[in-house]
Amino acid sequence: MGNTAGTKSSYWQTTQGQGIILAGILIMSTVLLLANLDNRNLWQDEAQTALISKTILTDGVPRGYDGKNYFSQEGGAEYGKNYIWRWHTWLPFYVLAGFYEVFGVSTVVSRLPFAFFGLGTVLLLYYYARAVWPGTRVPAIAAALLTVSVPFLLLCRQCRYYSMAMFFTLLSLYAYVLLLQGKKHASVLLFASTTLLFHSQHIYVVIFFLTVFLHAIIFRRDLLKILTVVTALTILVNVPWLIWLAGVHYPAKTMNLFELACSLSMDLLCYVFPAWLPAVVLLACIVRRARTGRFFAVSRQVWERLSLPVFFVVFNILVASVAAPYPFFRYLAPAIPLLILLAGVVIDAAWEAHLLVAAASAVILVATSQMKDYLYEITHDYKGPEKGIAKYLNEHGSPDDVVAITYGDMGLKFYTKMRVVGGLTGEDLEPAKNARWVILRQYIISERDEAVTQYLRNNIRLDNFRRIVIDYPDMAYENRESPSGHTFRIDTNEHKVVIYERMN
Repeated sequence: MGNTAGTKSSYWQTTQGQGIILAGILIMSTVLLLANLDNRNLWQDEAQTALISKTILTDGVPRGYDGKNYFSQEGGAEYGKNYIWRWHTWLPFYVLAGFYEVFGVSTVVSRLPFAFFGLGTVLLLYYYARAVWPGTRVPAIAAALLTVSVPFLLLCRQCRYYSMAMFFTLLSLYAYVLLLQGKKHASVLLFASTTLLFHSQHIYVVIFFLTVFLHAIIFRRDLLKILTVVTALTILVNVPWLIWLAGVHYPAKTMNLFELACSLSMDLLCYVFPAWLPAVVLLACIVRRARTGRFFAVSRQVWERLSLPVFFVVFNILVASVAAPYPFFRYLAPAIPLLILLAGVVIDAAWEAHLLVAAASAVILVATSQMKDYLYEITHDYKGPEKGIAKYLNEHGSPDDVVAITYGDMGLKFYTKMRVVGGLTGEDLEPAKNARWVILRQYIISERDEAVTQYLRNNIRLDNFRRIVIDYPDMAYENRESPSGHTFRIDTNEHKVVIYERMN
């Protein structure tokens, strides 16, 4: 299963054939990742990353306050002394700040480096698969499937760390495979990639080392010594950061470990690796037996190949369930390319049995995804609530204005020059009493958001304001990253956004 190397020569195995196929995949991936990248405004989480990155241009370090607005979504828990950011590691902020310095600040530039890391992840998955399944169709199938994976595309088009975590996870696993193969300097690459993974999002380093240590204990105990050395060096180099990050107080869990694990697993089964895919393997075995009289040969080498991505996915779910307060799909980002790789192995096995089985499986996989909706989104204009609010305020307000809002404050802080009060920052709301603009969003996002809503209703007399309805739907989120919460089309059934302007 998944090992056709040396059975017969095919176009897949020629250098020219591989180059043409990979070029076609990368062209398609580039189009799907970059098309209409500024169609939607940065939503709350994206705008937070962008705002923090901008402070690097003026202060040299990422901060949660720029002298006018606060960038917290956890009541100020994300930063320490002098508002220096400590909720996330800093590599994504510095990468984005570098792009701002070179290309200027805009929506496209905000998302561009992360889309590039997504493109790099497609390329890296191809080479990782080629290192593990040489001479087979698996690399091309896996890279092609990742290119059309809507959850992957959504995460990579976010101004957030997700694509960097996917890229450096895959690079770390690739380095480990090179180490398995005895390649020169593999340990150096492993140390560099795990350090970069730590600074992209530190929790994934834990998942990675759990994965490779379990794999080595089962299959390659001779590598335990070098793995221990690399792990120790990674920890040693990043001790100051570990101490710094240890002081963060994260939100309390809203679900128990089992509920979180079930929720995260269901998301993967619904949107990345459908539950029917293992049945394709069974069908392929039956067809192969009927045609050749033999089943697939499943050797120790096959189990060694398959176990590495499987271990990572399982540990990703478990660690996220232990550490995360909510079952957010984004926590599973690095698992997506690895599950897609496993889907590629399944399709390749089906192909070995009969081309029609593989073709039917691939068609069903794409047809039951959200690709039709995704293509609609990147080819049509999108009118989100925060986009409409920012546009109206920029046209009718001034930089000296104060805006009080219940949710969606980060986007306004990025797209306007106004003082924006409220949201989830936990800041003193006293300035809201003199706000020129008041925006009470339709949906309540959290208890902190609800507290802001009550404060504004209790302390501001809206009969002193002019009620303005703009032609933008007041949906909860502008550009949510999860496939279950993402809206691909404008919801014409939603109430319109209401803006209140103080009457002089």
